[in-house]
Amino acid sequence: MITLYHLDRSRSERIIWLLEELGLDYRVEFFLRRPDLYGPAAMKQMHVLGRAPVIEDGGTKLAESGAIVQYLLARYGHGRLDVAPSAPNFGLFLYWLHYAEGSLMLQLLREWSLSRMLPDAATNPGLAKMREGTQMHLGMVEAALTEAPYFAGQDFTAADIMMAYPFTTFRQHICPIDLAPYKAIQAWVQRIEVRPAFRKAITPASR
Repeated sequence: MITLYHLDRSRSERIIWLLEELGLDYRVEFFLRRPDLYGPAAMKQMHVLGRAPVIEDGGTKLAESGAIVQYLLARYGHGRLDVAPSAPNFGLFLYWLHYAEGSLMLQLLREWSLSRMLPDAATNPGLAKMREGTQMHLGMVEAALTEAPYFAGQDFTAADIMMAYPFTTFRQHICPIDLAPYKAIQAWVQRIEVRPAFRKAITPASR
């Protein structure tokens, strides 16, 4: 059975969500954030960086949500929530699967960190420039979801699972993001939040 080491309000929600969508057996080791939002020291027993998610599957221990998603799709997905290399939207699928962490979360975390550290955050020109960059990213995401209901096209895939965290838990509990100007993103969030597997992912302690 797969074991997931999960931190509340973290990217590891993605892994619970995917496991539920695929109907796989798993167990969760649940950790609560400290008041400073970091994970507890005990998480370093699972991985040297002390971060989530981490999974154990037989003799395999794996961190990084994107890597875990690809691992689960390859080992247990049997084509579900995946896009075949021969499909015309394969490149699109890969792009959004990795953009979620490689670009979007990096941008959002930079802005959030600066806003917390700068005493003159409201008027700081560097932070204003950073916010311009965030708006550029959000505009690109909005454009993609205006063209299709999901990131890889017409069907829900693991790319949507990877892209959800910035617009759901991260936005609601850690770093507010104003989605008022982004109607397509709002509609997409509404589509994914009603999925039963998503609902289980955001309330793992009740399982």
